[in-house]
Amino acid sequence: MTSSPNTTPLRLGIAGLGTVGVGVVKIIRQKANLLALRTGRPVVITAVSARSQKDRGVNLSDYAWETDPVALAKRDDVDVFVELMGGEDGPAKDATEAALALGKDVVTANKAMLAMHGAELAAVAESNGAVIRFEAAVAGGIPVVKSLTEGLAGNDITRVMGVMNGSCNYILTRMQSAGLTYDEVFAEADGLGYLEADPNLDVGGIDAAHKLALLAGIAYGAKVDFNQIELEGIQRVSIEDINQAADMGYKIKLLGVAQKTGRGLECRMSPCLVPATSPLGQLEGGTNMVVLEGDNVGQIVLRGAGAGEGPTASAVLSDILDIARGTRISTFGQPVETLEEIKQARGVTPAPYYLRLELQDKPGALAKITKALGDNGVSISRMRQYDHDGGTAPVLIVTHKTTRDGLDHAITAMNDTGVVAGSPVAIRIEDV
Repeated sequence: MTSSPNTTPLRLGIAGLGTVGVGVVKIIRQKANLLALRTGRPVVITAVSARSQKDRGVNLSDYAWETDPVALAKRDDVDVFVELMGGEDGPAKDATEAALALGKDVVTANKAMLAMHGAELAAVAESNGAVIRFEAAVAGGIPVVKSLTEGLAGNDITRVMGVMNGSCNYILTRMQSAGLTYDEVFAEADGLGYLEADPNLDVGGIDAAHKLALLAGIAYGAKVDFNQIELEGIQRVSIEDINQAADMGYKIKLLGVAQKTGRGLECRMSPCLVPATSPLGQLEGGTNMVVLEGDNVGQIVLRGAGAGEGPTASAVLSDILDIARGTRISTFGQPVETLEEIKQARGVTPAPYYLRLELQDKPGALAKITKALGDNGVSISRMRQYDHDGGTAPVLIVTHKTTRDGLDHAITAMNDTGVVAGSPVAIRIEDV
């Protein structure tokens, strides 16, 4: 005997009417019949909230208006609170907590809030019989959260890896294709509106690291401490690095990697060299890509638009429709009390590294550098020294596999020799 479908409308309250919020309203208005057919019940918007009632190019007159998102979350005619305001704390977190405390489900695109407070919010949700869904918080339209919590649920995940910030990928690929410097492409990207109001969220790797923390939490059933993620942005990547990487058959990507090691969970977001012929190496422009590796399934590659009105709104709708169908999944794919307090390891997994440094034109300078590397257990795979017309000479070194800790000790020793001008640039060469 099967139960009768729930045909009662699912009533949404949407807080935040920026690009994504307006995109969600458009889809629901344009595809109401299709959504009802796919869920078995109507999906309707009853109320909205935003900072102002300016014209947003979509009809909002059918919905109640709340200036306070917390009041929106508490409305009796709202079943699901859709949080699209953003922000780690403040109104977004307050309204989310208010909705969960009343047993209302929450759909959000807020990676920062979940990366910093996810376990706390998940506990509130579970204690009140609610769920938090956040497909849109990671990689835009790519269904990576659903892949981990559902499609790959029968796997032990061995590695999560990906390019998760389209703005950084645009900058790096544009530098290579146009032969422009980082500063030139940064200014171009900013002028095109590709960067956050605080650009460091993008180029500093913070935005992408928030996403990595969420994926690592799901993949490894862990409480990931965002502050323990190894984090390095793309600001020091030069056109020389881009060109040298290309000569060696590599591309430079801002790459997030999470994997379990014998010393704990390693989570890092940093520029890496990847083979130019690999799927990650061929990723161009503002596109995102996430690679998931499981013990049973092998390697899965997910590629698509990582931002924008349509792709992100599509991800929000996928969560809303799951709730409409009655699908109930714990925030991180398992009960929050079962999430492990896994020690986070730093600089553990060995890899080759690319090193670029400027040597002062002094006798024996190169010998001092090679000795500093050797004394710290770092061996050289290949090295190239370039002609120079000034007081310094550029040197490029590719090491054999070493840990980042070992390399950092070697760099400190190199700086102590007195023959290095400026700060050496070290970029990991990732096995993909």
